Amino acid sequence: MTVCRLTAGIRFLMALLLGASALASRAGEPADFPDALASDPAALGWMVGAPPPADRILRFDDGSYFRFPAMRWSVSNFRQLMPTVGVSRGLSEPAPLARRLRDDLDAVTFQPLGGGEPMTWKASLLANYTDGIVVLHRGALVYERYFGVLKADGQHGAMSVTKTFVGTLAALLVAEGALDPARPVADYVPELAASAFGSATVRQLMDMTTGIRFSENYADPQAEVWAHAAAGNPLPKPADYTGPRSYYEFLVTVRPEGAHGEAFHYRTANTDALGWVLARVTGRNVAQLLSERIWRRLGAEQDAYLSVDSTGTPFAGGGLNTGLRDLARFGEMVRNRGHYNGQQILPPEVVADIRRGASPDDFAKAGYRQLPGWSYRNMWWVTHNAHGAFMARGVHGQALYIDPEAEMVIARFASHPVAGNAANDPTSLPAFEALARHLMRKPAP
Repeated sequence: MTVCRLTAGIRFLMALLLGASALASRAGEPADFPDALASDPAALGWMVGAPPPADRILRFDDGSYFRFPAMRWSVSNFRQLMPTVGVSRGLSEPAPLARRLRDDLDAVTFQPLGGGEPMTWKASLLANYTDGIVVLHRGALVYERYFGVLKADGQHGAMSVTKTFVGTLAALLVAEGALDPARPVADYVPELAASAFGSATVRQLMDMTTGIRFSENYADPQAEVWAHAAAGNPLPKPADYTGPRSYYEFLVTVRPEGAHGEAFHYRTANTDALGWVLARVTGRNVAQLLSERIWRRLGAEQDAYLSVDSTGTPFAGGGLNTGLRDLARFGEMVRNRGHYNGQQILPPEVVADIRRGASPDDFAKAGYRQLPGWSYRNMWWVTHNAHGAFMARGVHGQALYIDPEAEMVIARFASHPVAGNAANDPTSLPAFEALARHLMRKPAP
């Protein structure tokens, strides 16, 4: 049997696994999808009724829930369709967000990457199939919009933004001396000693400079990304399935390719391996660790949650779902060098290390034509632009953008029909930069 027999149940996992890079080539394909208004999940009435009409029912097991445009409903409702584990916010009061809403941001104009007609901020939201967006300036909420079925009290898939939380937790443990970034991964997880990860250092995991064989070519049914997705699929496996049955079982099978430490390669398996290291060091899984070290201290409004495999292991590479304001709170905490809600949640040196970034030369080897001069550090994407901006990125348009110079944080959830961010970067990155310049020129009174 091949992994292809499991295709119906792993479309969602594939979307998460492919990350910000693997589907980039699709950005150049003809855009034959319905636009944001025509694909509005609220207007289309997915999963409404008791029961819904047969042609409006979405299921995980047949893959229907992640076919566009149905996936625009699913990304705000994953918990209804698959097993998850909670990330508790605890029992304390939420950290208040000052509100100074502005009516001048929709008209901000920018030039898309690659040319074309100027575009307004408001128009870019529809162009990028935005489900919700929040802008903080100097810690205050200045802009908030929701579309489709996402509401302020809802949660949305963060996709590969999950990786940034895992990388940040690892950097926190490094700063505390609980994790040595120079030690081999096998020192912490002996089960990985015979795999490609065993000889890599923890730092190489954190910066994704490992030399591992992990093809994310979705067109190849034998690519490792399919085996990883099949292993993490929580549905029962066919009787004749003989492959790995969990994320951990998959990771021990990863073989070497190339040398560690020579180049940046965006591969989701690195984050899953790092999650295993964190679990082994702390005795807490990623969901528990995130709750205890960040989410409870952040003063989040809502619990978050993570999708899990059949053994209950959280998907460290892309399974996080959060409220939009809470994602913005996390960004504001990082913007403030780890201080938020009256306490130092991250040591300042953790944020300083993130902002310094890594080697742009190593990053350039990955071939991101739209991201010249960027680097990747602690699972954050670092622009090295004039404002020192850095961000978390996830497939289908998830973004957390921090501009320290402009004192601005943007949190966005989206459901773009093309997974790779190369499809939305031309109308996202310059929009973020234009908004930063506008807020610096015209700060709120």
